[in-house]
Amino acid sequence: MSVARTTEITASSNKSFDDAMDKGVKRAAKTLENITGAWIKDQELVIDKGKISGYKVRMMVTFVLK
Repeated sequence: MSVARTTEITASSNKSFDDAMDKGVKRAAKTLENITGAWIKDQELVIDKGKISGYKVRMMVTFVLK
């Protein structure tokens, strides 16, 4: 039997939502072992002077406990 846990990760990028997701998963993998998946909880645009200046994602990362 395995037991999994989820944790919320927030990541940002000035390029795209995809880049923010990639950065978030890569950073989570440095600390968490056995990551099995993630789902995007929320996305947010950062607007500066009427233009998009950033992308933020909040994701739930699932990992199996040892």
